[in-house]
Amino acid sequence: MMFQRTSGLRTLAVGSAVVSGALVVTACGSNDSSRPSGRSPTAASPATTGADGVKCGKAATLSASGSTAQEFAMQFWIKNYMRACPGTRISYEGNGSGAGQTDFLKGRTAFAGSDSALSAAQIAQSKSVCIKGGRAVHLPMLGGPIAIAYNLPGVSKLILDAPTLAKVFDSQITKWNDPAIAKLNAGTNLPSTPIQASHRSDSSGTTDNFTSYLSAAAPSAWPYGHSKEWMAKGGQSAKGSSGLVERVKKATGAIGYVELSYAIARNLPTVSIATGAPAPVDPSVLTASKAIADSKIAGTGDDLVLKLDYATKTPGAYPIDLVTYEIVCDKGNKSATWPATKAFLTYIASAKGQEDLSFQGYATLPATIVDKVRSKINNLS
Repeated sequence: MMFQRTSGLRTLAVGSAVVSGALVVTACGSNDSSRPSGRSPTAASPATTGADGVKCGKAATLSASGSTAQEFAMQFWIKNYMRACPGTRISYEGNGSGAGQTDFLKGRTAFAGSDSALSAAQIAQSKSVCIKGGRAVHLPMLGGPIAIAYNLPGVSKLILDAPTLAKVFDSQITKWNDPAIAKLNAGTNLPSTPIQASHRSDSSGTTDNFTSYLSAAAPSAWPYGHSKEWMAKGGQSAKGSSGLVERVKKATGAIGYVELSYAIARNLPTVSIATGAPAPVDPSVLTASKAIADSKIAGTGDDLVLKLDYATKTPGAYPIDLVTYEIVCDKGNKSATWPATKAFLTYIASAKGQEDLSFQGYATLPATIVDKVRSKINNLS
């Protein structure tokens, strides 16, 4: 685990160096520069159109917003695409999946990034934005583990299971030396420090996926189902993954759920999850990829919504994961920006766009899914 953490910090440092040439990374609520900014600027480095084999669409200026989970990847993609296609300017605001969905459904953006699918009502609403009889569809573009980060000095290894996590985040377990936690961590000297469970205050796809895990893996302990909005009682809150990881970093006894890249960047230990498999599973690109590989397509037609198995007991499969979608219209996208948007989506779904994602802290989607995404993009208009 310590090797993984050291390696993770090294790769994130490399990633920050890579994106800094074209994107200024500004911390949110902190002077630390190792975390993604809220918005990527719109300047592009001069380059020959089509460099590195990237096919450029008609030059345009386009905006997108949404998932904070994909910010590292989006910064990486935008920098590379604008270097190859200097006539196009792309900005992406990491304002959370819920806000990104709202922006798209109000016609403010060319596409949305979201870690959870639109509801049936939102799909119906999208028909007013997607002209020519179109509707919103989901293109899964990357995956990753949601880590349970904690701040408990003296405890470098911690194991929890779904029922215990559910009770911790529902304020039913309030001390770190609670018998339920102690049973899972025999031999560990757990302090009586009060638990400060922290959750997102904004509408969040990360919250939706984390509560989907609790609902699927511990239904008797988690009565709230799943939602982008936090439903349980008590706890502390913070806006965005950057805000949440900062709260955990600063408060002794704190615990929170964030994408693994954020936990690594702030040097926070993460919980190993007891799933019922022979051994607890650590969050990593490989363990998340193993779980996501069993996902099934739940959408129909051009809609590629995936169903994850949050209750997986497969050995070595980390169960708390998310898939980030780019949301566009199946037809009737904005005519002024669609050629550039389609070209950008084609690039990020390509082998070139996907090949370095693991170095940015993301899990690999199954090849069969990525192939379907590439095919679907070609059919969109």
